[in-house]
Amino acid sequence: MSIKIVLAMILTFSALTAGEIKIAVAANVSYAMQDLIKTFHTLYPDTQVQVLTGSSGKLTAQIQNGAPFALFMSADMKYPQRLYESGAAVTRPLVYAQGTLALLGSGKHDLSAGLSLLKKPSIKRIAVANPKTAPYGKAAVEALQKSGLYARVKSKCIYGESVSQTVTYAVTAADIGLVAKSALFAPKMRRFKEGEHWKSVDPSLYKPISQGIVILKRGEKNPEVAAFYAFIFSKKAADIFQKYGYILP
Repeated sequence: MSIKIVLAMILTFSALTAGEIKIAVAANVSYAMQDLIKTFHTLYPDTQVQVLTGSSGKLTAQIQNGAPFALFMSADMKYPQRLYESGAAVTRPLVYAQGTLALLGSGKHDLSAGLSLLKKPSIKRIAVANPKTAPYGKAAVEALQKSGLYARVKSKCIYGESVSQTVTYAVTAADIGLVAKSALFAPKMRRFKEGEHWKSVDPSLYKPISQGIVILKRGEKNPEVAAFYAFIFSKKAADIFQKYGYILP
């Protein structure tokens, strides 16, 4: 089902009835969701949006086991594609945003050195998301490999099992970390300043972290679900995603 078809579904209804949308959201997107929902409510004030965040893999398993979600916003394209192929999703996965990486540390580092900073003897532990399960971890390893640093710093890496855990490791258990840039815009991260505590990683060093959305079977004929889906591809939503460090596809 294309966005055009979804928009046509919306126009079929003169008004949305009050109801609730349940959305499964990848953890890295949770930081932007409050603004997204707030803006959506200016358009559809009677529609309540309930969000459950977690890893894309775990959310996919819940959906496959019957969890009552109507939409799924994944951290990658693999899981929504799997749901579409199985019939659990009724729209093809489309990219709504591309995630980016940042270097983050609580101490004082010469961030102008970029990833080369990681080979310094003073950097003993580097926080990275688990590359076997997390797209941001996979991207981090790719950036290190492309920079010719991975073999040299691999032994320094400690692995987080989620976006939030990797961020926590970066500012506590490790000297620095490669984290999802979107996490740096959470209210609790305001004390960490760009250029002082964090710096964006050159996006040319890793493949775009394309994040996909699908309408699930449970939301197939729900005009409120169609409205939120279409909203995610609107200019208003695009501005919010960019505010939180994402690149638009």
